[in-house]
Amino acid sequence: MAILNKIRQRSIFLILIIALALFAFVLSDVLTRSGSDVSKQSTLATINGEKINREDFARKVEQQEQRSGATGSRLRSVNAVWNQEVNRIVLEEQYEKLGITVTEERLNELLKNALQNNPTFQDADGFFSPGKMQEYIATVKNDPAQYGAWLNFEKNLENQERQDIYYNLIKAGVGATDKDGEVAYKLDGNTVDLQFVQIPYTSIADEDVNVSKSEIEAYINDHKSEFETEATRSIRFVKFDDKPTLEDEKAIEATLAELLVKQKSSNGLEDPGLKDIPADQVPDFIAEYSDVPYENAFVYKAKLPASVRDSLYTLEEGDTYGPYKDANFILIDRVMETSRLPDSVRSRHILVSYLGAQRSPETRTKEEAKSLADSILNVVKRNKSKFGDLAASFSSDASNKDKDGDLDYQRKNTFVPEFDAFIFEGKKGDLDIVETPFGYHIIEVLDQKNFQKVQKLATVAKEIIPSNSTLSAVYNETQKFEIAARDGKFDEVAEASSYTVRPVNAIKPLDETLPGQGFQRSIVQWAFEDETSVGDIKRFQVTNGYIVAQVTKRTKEGLMDATTASARVTPILRNKKKAKQISSTISGTDLNAIATANDQQVKTVGALSMSSPTIAGAGNEPKVVGTAFSLNESETSGPIEGTRGVYVVKVTKKANITDLDSYSAQANQEAIKARESVTTKVIAALKEAADIDDKRATFY
Repeated sequence: MAILNKIRQRSIFLILIIALALFAFVLSDVLTRSGSDVSKQSTLATINGEKINREDFARKVEQQEQRSGATGSRLRSVNAVWNQEVNRIVLEEQYEKLGITVTEERLNELLKNALQNNPTFQDADGFFSPGKMQEYIATVKNDPAQYGAWLNFEKNLENQERQDIYYNLIKAGVGATDKDGEVAYKLDGNTVDLQFVQIPYTSIADEDVNVSKSEIEAYINDHKSEFETEATRSIRFVKFDDKPTLEDEKAIEATLAELLVKQKSSNGLEDPGLKDIPADQVPDFIAEYSDVPYENAFVYKAKLPASVRDSLYTLEEGDTYGPYKDANFILIDRVMETSRLPDSVRSRHILVSYLGAQRSPETRTKEEAKSLADSILNVVKRNKSKFGDLAASFSSDASNKDKDGDLDYQRKNTFVPEFDAFIFEGKKGDLDIVETPFGYHIIEVLDQKNFQKVQKLATVAKEIIPSNSTLSAVYNETQKFEIAARDGKFDEVAEASSYTVRPVNAIKPLDETLPGQGFQRSIVQWAFEDETSVGDIKRFQVTNGYIVAQVTKRTKEGLMDATTASARVTPILRNKKKAKQISSTISGTDLNAIATANDQQVKTVGALSMSSPTIAGAGNEPKVVGTAFSLNESETSGPIEGTRGVYVVKVTKKANITDLDSYSAQANQEAIKARESVTTKVIAALKEAADIDDKRATFY
């Protein structure tokens, strides 16, 4: 009791101590985060000491994605922006060192060259007007987005000019002497004919030549630049597909069979199905029950599903068909209407476009366009011979305005629906105005060919997808394997259940796909997380199923280890050892004797040059050809270690190209070749020399 009283007396003191302790803990955490994580989180990379802000980089990636459209990917956009940023930084350092700048006068010249053909910046006579440009700048200053775009435009022009100056300075120092021209001339023109014996490395079995790990390591150390590698990960995985079962397919068929004749309404009563519902209610019925929208269009036989084409084509208005399977759908059809339409139509048109219409180059208003179209129609109705002249004068369709507006024969669905319907569902000789997203078309139907039966179908289509019970079964199967693999050996557990294990080796930090699985960036990121170790297993939900993956190897950035490099280095070292063995058995200079002793043949080849050292029947062998050029006619070489075997060659003829009085033309050609590669080589050298700390893989 006395102890409790003492605690009560000191309660305020204890509360203060606890509060101070909590405050110290929170403050310590804040200071730690502010001193490390926050600054690191805001920096995506550092290039030669310049930090790339993560948010700025993300904005540029978003802009790049918008430019790339649906064909691009997030990581491709990231890499594109990254290359732009690295190039910008390493080049700007060079500009600063060399004092390369763009004066205001030069920038104005660049703006004039870039804008002189733009009507916005032209005067009444069609010439570039600096005053018009200043008016434009004053106007866009009121709009931050437009003004920002203008400043970026100026900056891009300036950067391009500085880049051109820099590369031109380097190109000015790149050339070739007459001696360089002479060497190139003779490397290409001097030839040699020879006889040779090739003893291929395959004549000694690989298993008879041992290459040790220490030898591989020594080779790597002697060729370090060839074996520098970034960090990699290797994984293996099992894919569990949540594919629909046969039972799922049959259930969908049963559902559609009911929809064909009846369906239950909200009040529990049975309403008519697709077969009996009034025609005007069919589009709403399709919208409610189909995974594919209703298309109010005639279909030719060739466009009907191949498996049921003949059966569907015999149906008449009001008939129904199905359920049937086509691709990944189960369908039922009702014929809404039949008709006879041509399969191709020749027409001509005059397009009167307006400001705001698709792809329109015009500045007239929509009302002005309609008035003009009406006037043109009145003229051609009175005199069709004027159609071509009017098309040349007024049509906004540059592709055929000079061909009397003639569009030649076209199949159905070549044009937008409004245009298509007029020329196919009308008749020959029809002439009228049709409005489309491109503007007002004055159209004349010139000819229609090959009339045939067409059908307008109302289709209820249900995609064949796995049911909830199937999805649940796949999930349970995946989870069961994941648990078993954690407790046992991944490959053994997979083999016991007849699952296919797929290995993926040497994944790089910025890879975004797995072979056969498409985009799987989340798996790659997990494999590279600091907390992920060799042997770790994780389940991922992916498109159409799950992947259970295991990390099998982690390789650090730096020199490739012997195990990883073995597949590449072992054949090189093995062939070197084979070359020594083969060379030790060769004696004398008699090619026939050497060939007989090694069960080979003497072969002949002619007109070999140093610039193209390919030996027919043996492949590219620059060392062999180079040795041959060092010999005199009728002289025989010793054993030569080539790419595919050991060679002994005898020169039968040497032909030297005629000397020239001057090699300046050849020197000029060599200089041009060298200058063409300046841009690529310079930027590659600057990047290689740069100090780059790249954290892209952490954020993307």
